[in-house]
Amino acid sequence: MDALTLLKEIKYQGSVKNCDIDFVTDDSRKVCKGCAFVCSKGANFDGHTFAKKAVELGASLIVAEKDTGVENQIIVENSKKAYALMCSNLFDNPSRKMKMIGITGTNGKTTSTYLIKSILEQQGKKVGLIGTIQNMIDQQDIPAKYTTPQAYELNVLLNQMYKTGCEYVVMEVSSMALVQNRLYGINFDVAVFTNLTQDHLDYHKTMEEYFKAKCILFENSKNIVVNIDDDYGKRISQQYSDNKHNVITFSINNDSADCTAKNVQFAATGSKFIMVSQGNINRVEFPMPGEYSIHNAMGAAIACSCLGFDMEEICYSLKNIDGVKGRCEVLVKEPFTVICDYAHTPDGLENVLSGIKPFAQKRLVVLYGCAGERDPKKRIIMTEAVIKYADFAVLTSDNPRGEDPEKILDDAKGPLIENNIPHIIEVDRRKAIKMALDLLEPNDILILCGKGHEDYQVIDKVTLYLDEHQIVKQYMKKRNEK
Repeated sequence: MDALTLLKEIKYQGSVKNCDIDFVTDDSRKVCKGCAFVCSKGANFDGHTFAKKAVELGASLIVAEKDTGVENQIIVENSKKAYALMCSNLFDNPSRKMKMIGITGTNGKTTSTYLIKSILEQQGKKVGLIGTIQNMIDQQDIPAKYTTPQAYELNVLLNQMYKTGCEYVVMEVSSMALVQNRLYGINFDVAVFTNLTQDHLDYHKTMEEYFKAKCILFENSKNIVVNIDDDYGKRISQQYSDNKHNVITFSINNDSADCTAKNVQFAATGSKFIMVSQGNINRVEFPMPGEYSIHNAMGAAIACSCLGFDMEEICYSLKNIDGVKGRCEVLVKEPFTVICDYAHTPDGLENVLSGIKPFAQKRLVVLYGCAGERDPKKRIIMTEAVIKYADFAVLTSDNPRGEDPEKILDDAKGPLIENNIPHIIEVDRRKAIKMALDLLEPNDILILCGKGHEDYQVIDKVTLYLDEHQIVKQYMKKRNEK
């Protein structure tokens, strides 16, 4: 691609030599002959210091925010935004050739993306998915490194989706990706807001900054689907009620919403409700329990309605959706129940435990942990959420990363002791899971919280294999052989 086409829609100072460029990077380790190198300042490295070396390695164009002293350099106001646009231009702007649906919020993003993908596929559409568990090009699975990929990898994926015939792309949009401008220049046909609770404050520092990060998605979204049972959702609905955006609100508790859930019925195997929206009344049967699941189902349904699909057919599709791996996933049904869920925030624990507790015939045993090198303030809050519902708690490690796992447990254990909750504290997660399984009696429920779809732990900054699905499967196999 010629350099001028690569820089389309980017304002810059300086002149550009007429040359072909077939690769763009902001990673100094990937600089090669004929590429464009974008100088970005990260947490630990400033790419501007590498500009001269990049030229020596053969880079044809340097994009920077300040003068680096090299030839064939252009100056832009924001190099991360320029990088995102260049990556999109390099692949002929694939996002503009498909319908884009973005999901943001603290909890519910992954489930919502899978719901939307399934609904659209039941309407005969090819759909790409980008998210925490995996990326999917139609039915092809691709491992995911980040919830929202970096700009170059994102556009590679989008380009492959378009070439494969995908008409729609549904993706999880993380707050960090928005702040880092990974999606800059992408316009969304629909954006869905699920909720906002305490998380990622190690990065954003305050809830207000976290909220502002989420709002970046809505600036370039045509339709905004908002859960107004969440206080931040109410703010979003008010903030974007203008001629530029079409805001559609949904609620279980607020009759002023555009879409409401009535006659809600919960069971251990799912939920039933009547969805009332703009003159439409539809019965919904949804195979996931809990109030939070109804929010996810409603947000997904409205998003698909915004794309022009019939609400009656959408609601029928919800009944036929399989569960999502690691999201309230039943691993064992008899003689006791074992459930695996990704709940790793205070609100995530509150949602899943409140949804399951009413259907526990006997004890609800909760195994959970708190992540290392993340906001330490939420550790106590997570335990406070657990003790509201657990008859027995097992406190163990999540991903301690480089932090002392024993220190993390010490930070979290206080409410267990103060409230005399029967509990075990075991730092080794594999051992803790087996101890929890040994505790179970017929009709007990054990919920394994925190890992969900993940099959690893990060300890001392080393990634180690740990698949709770396999641990439970092997345990039950040995148990049944006795």
